[in-house]
Amino acid sequence: ALRGDDLDYPPVSLWRHFPDEDQSAEELPASTLRWQEMLDLDFIKLMPPGDYATIDWGARSEFQGAPGGTRETTLFPIQSPDDWLKIDPVSVGAGFNAHVVEACRLVREGVGPDVPILQTIFSPLTIGNKLSDGLVIDHLRSDPEKVHRALAAIEEVTVEMTKASLAAGADGVFFASQCATSDLVSRDEYDEFGVRYDAPVLAAAGEGGSQFTMIHIHGENTFFDLMANYDGHAINWHDRRVGPPIQEVVEQYPNRAAVAGVDEKAVATMTPEEVASQVQDARSQTQDKRLLVGPGCVALVATPEANLRAAVSAARQSS
Repeated sequence: ALRGDDLDYPPVSLWRHFPDEDQSAEELPASTLRWQEMLDLDFIKLMPPGDYATIDWGARSEFQGAPGGTRETTLFPIQSPDDWLKIDPVSVGAGFNAHVVEACRLVREGVGPDVPILQTIFSPLTIGNKLSDGLVIDHLRSDPEKVHRALAAIEEVTVEMTKASLAAGADGVFFASQCATSDLVSRDEYDEFGVRYDAPVLAAAGEGGSQFTMIHIHGENTFFDLMANYDGHAINWHDRRVGPPIQEVVEQYPNRAAVAGVDEKAVATMTPEEVASQVQDARSQTQDKRLLVGPGCVALVATPEANLRAAVSAARQSS
C-alpha cells in the first residue's frame, strides 16, 4: 500500500484513547491487545496518553471525561519564560517514557511479528506547547533563545524515544505536529521552531529502520505542503472534517500514501451503513491505490463497536 502496489484491499486501522487504562506499562498494552483482538486491524497505532511526553518534566493530568479520551493537564511546568531553562534532557529508560517504550515491547510480544506497530511521537514544539498550556507561542517571540534551549533538550529526548521504540519492536512512528498551523505561528516561525527540531526526529526514525513513518497533520489552516513533504511514507489528516479531499492529496503527493477515509468524530453517531459508505468513498477516490483506511484523528471513545466493525468490513470487501 505504501508503494502503490495492487492489493486485494487497502489496509485498515482505527485508534482511540483508553483513558485510565493508559497510565502503566501493563494496562496500556492490555487495552491495545483487546482492541486488536476485537477488530483484527492491519496495523496498530499505539495510544499512550496524549500528554505522555510531558510527564517526566513535571506535568500532571487527569481524565475528566473528554469525548476523545484525552486527559486534562492540571499542572503545567512552564509558566514563565525562565521556566524553559529548567528543561534538561531526561532518560527514556526511566519514568513515564519508559512505560511507553515497555508498552510497545509488550504489544509486539502479544501480536507477534507480522502486524506493523507505530509508536506515537509528538513534535518537539508540540511537546513544548503541551508543557506550557500554549505559552510557548508567546515565549518563542519574547524569549526565543530560552525556548530554543528547551526545544533542543526536548528534541534530544524525542530522538531517543524514537530509537527506543523501534528497538522495542515498533515498525515505525506516527509523527504528530499540532503546531504546524497559521492559527498559532507564521510559516517562518514554524521553520525556525518547528522544522528545525522535527527533522532530527524523523531522521532518527529513518536511521532506526522505520518501515512506516506516518505524518499526522493536525488542525486547520495547516502548513500542509510542508508537512506532506516531510521524510515519511504516509500522510494522515482530517480529510473529512477539514480537507483537502483524499483524491487531491494522492494526486499531488505521488510518493506518499494517504491514511484517511473515516470521520473521527462523526463515526460515533453515524449508522454502520454510513460508516461503510465513507470507507467505500475513500476507496473509490483512490481506486485502492496508496490508501490505508483510517480516521482523520483519534476516534471518540463512545464509538459503537458496530461502527468500528463496519469500517473494517467495508475496507475488506472485494472492490
